[in-house]
Amino acid sequence: MVRTPLTPEERERGERLGRLLRRARGDRSMVEVAAAAGLSPETLRKIETGRAPTPAFFTVAALAAALGLSMDELVVRCALVPAA
Repeated sequence: MVRTPLTPEERERGERLGRLLRRARGDRSMVEVAAAAGLSPETLRKIETGRAPTPAFFTVAALAAALGLSMDELVVRCALVPAA
């Protein structure tokens, strides 16, 4: 199965998600947050650095719960910003 390449906008959205998660993690270690979300630290690292720009819904939901973020907040803060 061939996956359709991501658009630049999709990549940017993934980078925004990664930055938001990294800020929300604060001083907590990557290992601690990944464990709380039921993920590997490498998966969290890939998401935070934008190397995994389209994580699965349940992965994002688990991270949001572990970090005390609402899914609504994530959607608003990571949505594509319309061009001015």
